[in-house]
Amino acid sequence: MFRLLFWIALIAAAVWLWRRFNRPASAKPQADTAEPSAPPMVRCAHCGVHVPRDTALADAQRWYCSQAHLEQDAHPGER
Repeated sequence: MFRLLFWIALIAAAVWLWRRFNRPASAKPQADTAEPSAPPMVRCAHCGVHVPRDTALADAQRWYCSQAHLEQDAHPGER
């Protein structure tokens, strides 16, 4: 009985080692290919669309997605 358990353990260890060292290169996790963090987003005060803060237009504490929305919101009666 002990010999049978010994051979089963030996074969399992050999299979585990073989699978570990013959793994494809693409399956290995790579920390250097992590996606860069997204830029901060702001909400357009006129239409509600979220845009990156570096491309948005600011007027006081309000953000706009385009020059047209900035101008339209400056004249609220024209909506």
